[in-house]
Amino acid sequence: MAFWRQVGQQLCRVPKTATSDICLTQSRRYLSSSTRTIGTTTQPRSTLPAPRTLQSSWKGYSAACRSFSVTAQAAHGHVTPPKPGEEINITFIDKDGSEIKLQVAEGDNLLDIAQANDLEMEGACGGSCACSTCHVIVEDPDMFDQMEEPSDDENDMLDLAFGLTETSRLGCQVIMTKDMEGLVVRLPTMTRNLQASDFESK
Repeated sequence: MAFWRQVGQQLCRVPKTATSDICLTQSRRYLSSSTRTIGTTTQPRSTLPAPRTLQSSWKGYSAACRSFSVTAQAAHGHVTPPKPGEEINITFIDKDGSEIKLQVAEGDNLLDIAQANDLEMEGACGGSCACSTCHVIVEDPDMFDQMEEPSDDENDMLDLAFGLTETSRLGCQVIMTKDMEGLVVRLPTMTRNLQASDFESK
């Protein structure tokens, strides 16, 4: 306490200048007055806008933000219904040898068509050409030759497929065109897909 008293006494001994007199006078006027001078006008303190608080700032931020929304995710097996007169006839031969004849639209792939019609085609990677579980065998070699050449990624995945043949393709990579009218594909009796359950002790 004695220290601060000495500091105050020393400040009182500082010689006053014109600038310091003006500053002290303005400071006293500001502290003692109930009004605040802004430019050439004087406003009562009660009418001045209240300082923004954290709560008011957060309300303004919340109002400016967009509301959160989620777009519905398309399920696997979504296919486009064919337009009248533009149907493409294809046939799936199931694992038990039964034939399933379907009419599909141009632009759909065999994986989506099979899953939309509850056929046993897994498509573990979701159609991203990262597995061999949508392996199909094209029955007609001439039809196979008319198809677009498989990519290097597809050939790499086909090397992992069970029961690989000369006319094997991945269903997710076979896009239907009008030239594939009458396509017949066979589903292999097994698929090869490594899962975590395969490494569990039995």
